[in-house]
Amino acid sequence: MKPIYIFSILFIYIMLQFAWWSYLLVKLNTEVYQHKIENVRLRSTAPGQTIAEEKILEKKLHEKWWMVMGEGGVFISLLLFGTILTLRSFNKEMALARQQKNFLLSITHEFKSPLASIKLYLQTLLKHDLDKEKKVSFISSAIDDADRLNNLVENALLANMIDYKGYAFHKEEVNLSALVRLLVQKFQSTPGAKNKTTAVIGEDITMHADKVALGLMLNNLLENASKYSTENTLIHVNLQRLHDKTILSVADGGAGIPDAEKTKVFEKFYRLGKEETRTTKGTGLGLYIVKYIVEHHNGKITVRDNSPKGSVFEIVFS
Repeated sequence: MKPIYIFSILFIYIMLQFAWWSYLLVKLNTEVYQHKIENVRLRSTAPGQTIAEEKILEKKLHEKWWMVMGEGGVFISLLLFGTILTLRSFNKEMALARQQKNFLLSITHEFKSPLASIKLYLQTLLKHDLDKEKKVSFISSAIDDADRLNNLVENALLANMIDYKGYAFHKEEVNLSALVRLLVQKFQSTPGAKNKTTAVIGEDITMHADKVALGLMLNNLLENASKYSTENTLIHVNLQRLHDKTILSVADGGAGIPDAEKTKVFEKFYRLGKEETRTTKGTGLGLYIVKYIVEHHNGKITVRDNSPKGSVFEIVFS
């Protein structure tokens, strides 16, 4: 049985019990005051005095009813409020548990895939006498898989450091133009790249930042754009200095992100769809780390729809 049904049944049961005990209490009070009124009528000799005392007792009886109803209203309100808070907390815990389950499923696949690929390249090199060109190709591919594995480890470690406030940024003057250009070129030259990447980069844009963190930030954005874009679509990177702000954007031609999900994609472990049926790779940490890095460099990241399709992730550094 689903937890929401259990909570509903329990809530209804408590409400029925409260209603029953309230009914018994009101009934008991009514009987007590009726006995008092009868006693007044029996011992009183003056009709006027009897009527006055009866009115006083009836007034007290009504006051008792209102008191019970007031206390009942407060009790119901508190019970309803507590039930809503409990359900919200429970739903959050369930959502987090599902996301963590998805993370474990995805991270297992993400680690196994490059490891299996590296092992296969090394076994091929060991068992076969290949020509120099083939050896270079295999070794380059193995290095790329090792880099991918290293990025996964760095993301997992950084996410853990973020949770425990253990990551310290080492900021220096960084030539952002040169860094973005280098990372875009490296990403474009990755073996098996399914998308074409273009860039418009302003010259000599610098900022006081952690170079390693910015590199990880842009790599995560590029990988995210590639994962959710169909083959041979364009990924466009734009870096410009506008007035006193530095603006970096990464646009893809993928399926896009529903409006209701646009803020959720930056949550830890959050990914669109179900892990069991998802075809795209990932751990649900990339955009969470991107947002953390951006915010610790006095920046803000937003996502909007691209035209005619896809998404644009835009970062504005103040």
